[in-house]
Amino acid sequence: MSLPASSTSRRLRGLVQLADPKIWVASTVPMFVAAALAYSDTGRFAPGWFLLTLAGIYAVEVGKNAANEVVDWRSGADRFVAPEDATPFSGGKKTITGGLLSERDAIWIAVGSFAAAAVAGLPIGLFRTWHAFWIAALGGFLALGYSVPPFSFCYRGLGELVVGITFGPLLMLGTYVVQTQQLSARPLVVGVPLGILIATVLWINEFPDFEADRRANKRNLVVRMGKARARVVYAWLLGLAEAAVIGVALYFRSPWMLLGLAGSVEASRAARVCWLAYDSTGELVPANAGTVKTYILTGVGLIAGALLQHWLPL
Repeated sequence: MSLPASSTSRRLRGLVQLADPKIWVASTVPMFVAAALAYSDTGRFAPGWFLLTLAGIYAVEVGKNAANEVVDWRSGADRFVAPEDATPFSGGKKTITGGLLSERDAIWIAVGSFAAAAVAGLPIGLFRTWHAFWIAALGGFLALGYSVPPFSFCYRGLGELVVGITFGPLLMLGTYVVQTQQLSARPLVVGVPLGILIATVLWINEFPDFEADRRANKRNLVVRMGKARARVVYAWLLGLAEAAVIGVALYFRSPWMLLGLAGSVEASRAARVCWLAYDSTGELVPANAGTVKTYILTGVGLIAGALLQHWLPL
């Protein structure tokens, strides 16, 4: 690995790559859905506390990504990605493999980012709701444990479950609690389809990395199953997420929540692409992108549904 001559420029470019706003989609969607649901339930929105929540979660995202880069570099999971399998959805954030960061750089960014998240979360816990402390502690543990030893959930076939829980019900609950200052099952219920979908995003993104992950002994569920069987599960996960949206509408007794089905057409296209091109990385890219689009559209639909059930109750 060769590093650019200017260490400051190199590190800044590496940090920007780790903090690319495109990677924040996973956390932004459930936070905005939770804020909309909180407004629907209470008629109030606390913008300052919401922005502080965003800042803290984004800092965790950067720290998690930096930690993942170090672990996947050391295991070889990122280094073993063949040129023909390289896509925007493979090989991590490419900061160490691309020569922008050293392992030491990435470790310090991870430490600094988690420290920044703690600074953002402290006033929330002290002055808004003490529930933020245990929710943040659990989220931080899952974020680090996802790849960092001794837990290394993503290497043990538990990464998909951890991602689904963290970016679905847990993040929904945390944002909702900060807004309303009370615990409720409602954000957990709405978080189910989002959790399934973000786990599905991870699932399809494991296809391009299949050979590299297997060689690095990164035993995620796609590696354990093989691509042929994993494509069947992928289709089922997409269908399960759509069924969960219907379940949300039934739980809330609100047809407006069915707007969460806005991603169903995109989901069916992605499933079809994966079914036919599961073993061709280049041809699979529309499925990778389509799963992300499904996640975003579902989130937008749930936001609209939550707001409309407040403004135009049926």
